[in-house]
Amino acid sequence: MINVMIDEFTPCLKDSRTGELVQTEVIQIKRKSFLKKYNARNGWYTNWAELANENEIFALVVEGSVDIQGLVAVAPNYDMKALYITWMCTSPDNNKLLNDNIKYLGVGGHLFAIAAKKSVDNGFDGYLYGFAANQELLKHYITVFNAESIGILHPYQFAIDETNALEIMEVYDYEWTDEKI
Repeated sequence: MINVMIDEFTPCLKDSRTGELVQTEVIQIKRKSFLKKYNARNGWYTNWAELANENEIFALVVEGSVDIQGLVAVAPNYDMKALYITWMCTSPDNNKLLNDNIKYLGVGGHLFAIAAKKSVDNGFDGYLYGFAANQELLKHYITVFNAESIGILHPYQFAIDETNALEIMEVYDYEWTDEKI
């Protein structure tokens, strides 16, 4: 389930209070013990430790820290020749549905860029798909990313083709680290 708004196209995260741009990194998280603290009870919508069983999980962090601003769980689907975004959400501090004064702008777009890169890494040229949390978000992804509503497995199922995924990757800037938690 994908539950992020694309609030601003910015190459780095933007501090919503100061306007300062903040550099980011992507860290892969493998340890379920680390992920246990990211769950529905504290604003992360699902139990991220359980997602680690069948997905790769990546965290968007402020450079040089493990200050997680968003998480994305993905799985390659070789039958569809696409990357499946299993779950995606921003931290509660960056979630406009949970917090009126969000910390950083640009988190949602960065998470989509991470998924697009993983699609390329898996040989799918950027093609990806997932399920929006609701109709409003589905329409938002269609408008912002030129996503296509496919609604086969779920009424809010959408796909982003290779061309649009590559455009997403061009906007957002972050460093991939070899670090794994």
